[in-house]
Amino acid sequence: MASIPNPSGKQDVALVLAGGNAVGAYLAGAYEQLHEQGVRPNWIIGASVGAITGSLLAGNAPENRVEKLNRFWQEATLPTSRMPLLPGVKSRQIYNGLNVALAMMFGRPNMFRHRFPGLWSALPWVPNDVALYDTAPLRATLERLVDFDRLNSGEVRFSLPAIDLETGDEVFFDTVKDRIGPEHIMASAAIIPLFPPVEIDGRLFCDPGYTNNMPFDYAFQEPLQRDLLCIAVDLFSLRNYRPKSLDAVLERTGDIVFASATRRSITALKREFSLLQKHEPDGPSARLLHMAYQSARHELASKGLDFSPSSIRDRWAAGRRDMAVGLELLRTSPSPEGRFEYLSVKPEDAGAAAEAGADGGVQPGQNKVA
Repeated sequence: MASIPNPSGKQDVALVLAGGNAVGAYLAGAYEQLHEQGVRPNWIIGASVGAITGSLLAGNAPENRVEKLNRFWQEATLPTSRMPLLPGVKSRQIYNGLNVALAMMFGRPNMFRHRFPGLWSALPWVPNDVALYDTAPLRATLERLVDFDRLNSGEVRFSLPAIDLETGDEVFFDTVKDRIGPEHIMASAAIIPLFPPVEIDGRLFCDPGYTNNMPFDYAFQEPLQRDLLCIAVDLFSLRNYRPKSLDAVLERTGDIVFASATRRSITALKREFSLLQKHEPDGPSARLLHMAYQSARHELASKGLDFSPSSIRDRWAAGRRDMAVGLELLRTSPSPEGRFEYLSVKPEDAGAAAEAGADGGVQPGQNKVA
């Protein structure tokens, strides 16, 4: 059985975290499992809520990271009932929908609040605006929970993408060449038109989700100098149940839009390493472990704004379970024969983890979010 992967003189470990707003609690659970099994990535790449999560990891000492993740999600979770009044999928969908409505009406004190004129700017006699919500609370949260001196120290490399709203270009900010501050993370998390774009050095940036929500390709842009293990934690899956309602169709549409770029990137990587194998068979090798949150049947198309206690807890628990399965795959899979290996958590396994929720096997002390 192989040992737990960790950075060494011969191998880098990159952790890539996708965007998905409230679904990002899955990222926290996945990292908690990594942390408990002793895996310490030396490179973190994140987009949107993945960039927020990555900053909480790279900007804190290892022993404080899980506690900071818990604090962030405790503050993000709505102070409503932990569970719907009645059992069943329909009851849970109503519960989720009510919590989405509350988040839209009142915002989240550690992430976003209403702005004026915001939605009112749709009226012809009201001044124009570019977003519905203000993300000033997110800046305050980042400044409180992230040590930016540590984040930029080089102890852990940290990278995040954003999109230039005028040119459409994808731009990566990277602690190897940039000093990253709260504004860079806010730019990567600026989901337009919900949140306002962020100006940095004269350029206007927004969330990269519509073009590259899972930016693991950045880890492979430069020629490998040593072996690389890339662990990619996605929040949208290409596969799920056949939709049986209008909302389910909308949710499937969103998942496919956000997950399709990942499939194309994986295909391109396989093709690239196939060519490298022919011309440089003895070069550094790469392993890509990919897992994706598989929406449970009660999830809504608006799940990115579902900050209900049950949904946050369930996603956190699903992330823990899926990462445990993924690490077991790494341990038990034979060493790859070529220079590239792709491993993925099966959608049916991820779906079972999502359906089980926080009460379906989480051990005492795990999933501490209230």
